[in-house]
Amino acid sequence: MPIYGLDPADIRFPDPCQALDDPNGLLAMGGDLSPVRLLEGYRHGIFPWYSPDDPILWWSPDPRTVLFPDEIIIHRSLRKTLGRHVFDVRVDADFAGVLEGCASPRPGQDGTWISAEMRMAYRRLHGMGHAHSIECWQDERLVGGLYGVSMGRVFFGESMFSRVSDASKVALVALCQGILGFIPTLIDCQFSTRHLQSLGARPIPRTAFLDLLRRYAS
Repeated sequence: MPIYGLDPADIRFPDPCQALDDPNGLLAMGGDLSPVRLLEGYRHGIFPWYSPDDPILWWSPDPRTVLFPDEIIIHRSLRKTLGRHVFDVRVDADFAGVLEGCASPRPGQDGTWISAEMRMAYRRLHGMGHAHSIECWQDERLVGGLYGVSMGRVFFGESMFSRVSDASKVALVALCQGILGFIPTLIDCQFSTRHLQSLGARPIPRTAFLDLLRRYAS
């Protein structure tokens, strides 16, 4: 099955069920990161993910990893952190700072997929009220958080970071508890990792994920 080339003048995507099995979820390439295209992609379960020197690649993996807020796992150590209120949790106080934190190379990594082009695209979405950051602060210093796109009752998580133990986890708990003014029906985590699994995220079939989007990502 071919990888679809997107027309810069046409924001439509192919059916996400036509994505490749290997690599899992690769659907299309090209296009741009304009707000209208990004929102069209998220609405249909499609997101961009690519290295800075590559063309824009668009993905819709099967299965899809999601977190249902009432299934979040709060381990004993995290519960203690929450009980001590060691962080001041804020929304959209420093969206650009969260992007920079998430883009910083992790241990064992040489670079990041969150390029300057990607950061600019999500700052545009943030300025339009579609993208949000949930942040943990200590002594007026940003020490962790996450960002993503909110659409209807779905939060499409993009990335998280921590400079202090448990900071990103506390931000995720705050998201699940309604810090954005609503409790999401589901949080999209895209691909599975051990870290996300430890917090309660689990895979569901892409068809089930797309059905949830049709119902809740309005």
